Amino acid sequence: MKKIIPFALFIAISTIIISCGAYSFTGGNTGDAKTIQIDFFPNQAPLVEPTLTQRFTNELQDLFTRQTNLTLTGSNGDLYFSGEITGFRITPLSGTSDQTAAQNRLTVSVNVRFINKLNEDDDFEKTFSFYSDYDASSQLTGSVLEAALDEIIERLTQDIFNASVAKW
Repeated sequence: MKKIIPFALFIAISTIIISCGAYSFTGGNTGDAKTIQIDFFPNQAPLVEPTLTQRFTNELQDLFTRQTNLTLTGSNGDLYFSGEITGFRITPLSGTSDQTAAQNRLTVSVNVRFINKLNEDDDFEKTFSFYSDYDASSQLTGSVLEAALDEIIERLTQDIFNASVAKW
């Protein structure tokens, strides 16, 4: 009986631990890097959306601080992002019988420079570009703009994050 009690206790504890689920770190493996610096991305596009620069920079900063163990710093980060928004354009996609656009496409392009001060082989400069289509009868204001920018910024930041993490 004395041998059964420790075994039963072991089984009970194991069952409790297994039922709680396993937790794991979901962020990128940042190696020896402890800090990240993400500069403000100025809008150099011919067509300017005033909120785009702030929204994009904040989303990129939030993505890295949420999904990695890195600390955001104002200067001298082990990993360093800079760049600029190079494109913000609206393109008609399809026409109607009276030669007006039925669908438009909003495209945002961002040029990103990444420097890993601990391993220069990871450095890159790349342009990321994504689009969102919207009904041309809706003006590109308010909720239409917000929805398009939310989708584009999410895809841009994920692509930049994935490209960076793949290098680590």
